[in-house]
Amino acid sequence: MDPVHASILPEVPGEKTKIGTSLVDTAAATIQSFGPTKQIHQHLCAFHFYADDMTRQVEAHHYCGHLNEDMRQCLIYDRPDADARLIGLEYIVTEELFLTLPDTEKPMWHSHEYEVKSGVLFLPGVPGPVERKDLEKVAKTYGKTIHFWQVDRGDELPLGLPQVMMALTRDGQLYPSLAKDVESRYGVSFEKERANRAYMEGPTHGIHPKANAAGIGLKTVLREIECKPSVQSESVPRVFV
Repeated sequence: MDPVHASILPEVPGEKTKIGTSLVDTAAATIQSFGPTKQIHQHLCAFHFYADDMTRQVEAHHYCGHLNEDMRQCLIYDRPDADARLIGLEYIVTEELFLTLPDTEKPMWHSHEYEVKSGVLFLPGVPGPVERKDLEKVAKTYGKTIHFWQVDRGDELPLGLPQVMMALTRDGQLYPSLAKDVESRYGVSFEKERANRAYMEGPTHGIHPKANAAGIGLKTVLREIECKPSVQSESVPRVFV
């Protein structure tokens, strides 16, 4: 299965934004604060693949903000343009926080050491020395990523179940054509940056064996169960109406 490049994704169906809608947006933008999104301080570009299918690889643009020194949260788009699709979310935590998670939770988190040290995770437009200062920290972290929009299969809308995503962990996993496309568009060289980052170190205790799906596939599934009523009363229906 060949990768789908962000530059050739299908158009989202729907009528072109009207002037009235734009005017309301403009008015709201002058009044409202947008506090959460104003905390976004960096743009990271990387690649994700579906936790049950490594052949499905997606270019992922992370727009991140720190909640504190140990955790940052990111909105993920398919590309950095104004009309980009919001395809997912990622939470990034330090090794210290990751180790406090229950063992049943750890497989849904992926390590970042390889992504960083291989050069495939980068901050578009940021000078190397500045970029590497932050990535020294990222190399030691773990991330939990959920994608809602399966753009790689050509979905025009966010269809299906949210899926757990994973990150690259070794050479030979990333499609060469996908790598070359991104390198060309952003004027970067993964190999050159790999050499620049050779000194970096991953988690102090090594990559946890339960991280990265513990080496097996993970797939989100949906099953029906009884819907519990909000109060214990026979008069309350047990289904959605």
